[in-house]
Amino acid sequence: MQDQVADAVSMSIWGMFSHSDGFMKLLIVVLLFASVWSWTIIIEKWRTFNRIKEKSDIFERRFWSGGSLDVLYNELDGKAKDPLSAIFLAAMREWKRSMKSRKEGSFKGVNLQERIEKVMQISIEREVENLSNRLIFLASTGSVSPLAGLFGTVWGIMASFQAIGMTRNTNIAAVAPGVAEALLTTAVGLIAAIPAVVAYNKFSNDIDRFTNKMETFAGELEAIISRQIEAVEEKG
Repeated sequence: MQDQVADAVSMSIWGMFSHSDGFMKLLIVVLLFASVWSWTIIIEKWRTFNRIKEKSDIFERRFWSGGSLDVLYNELDGKAKDPLSAIFLAAMREWKRSMKSRKEGSFKGVNLQERIEKVMQISIEREVENLSNRLIFLASTGSVSPLAGLFGTVWGIMASFQAIGMTRNTNIAAVAPGVAEALLTTAVGLIAAIPAVVAYNKFSNDIDRFTNKMETFAGELEAIISRQIEAVEEKG
């Protein structure tokens, strides 16, 4: 009876972990850390994307409400709360600086359009970079964890076969614990990899959609500012 209890304990997850060698323990701990950190990134990114979507929708409603761009610019007070407002502020700052230079007789509409387009593109690239921050860890976890787990399994099976060769005991009861310990690293690797891969694919798709949204908004804003530039040039 006591042997059965001992076998049950040794075949539990904690039992298999405690009976594994130092390398296997280190590998499992690293994979568990990668899993925990991946979930931390997933939760943080999920909150960030939801917040950005909500604030971007609010900004778009204000932008297309028909009000003055100058009024909206002043209301934001130089503080961007979402990528779309960051693009808007970058373009309007360049516009404001050009209006000051116009008073000094150095206003050139063509160059201004190019500068505004450039600053908006830089702003888009900066926002995409911020949104993509730490996603590389999810991609790395999703691709490396299964391989690391498989390596741990191969290592454990090799150790099990060596023990069998030394003891000359091929009884399934003697072989099973070692094989189970070896397979534990593969299970932990998959536990770390699957959520990371799913989250990486989802967030990458979200970033692509939002990048298209930012580029569309930048094009629309550029057209509006271009009409204002033409109006300024006509007034002389």
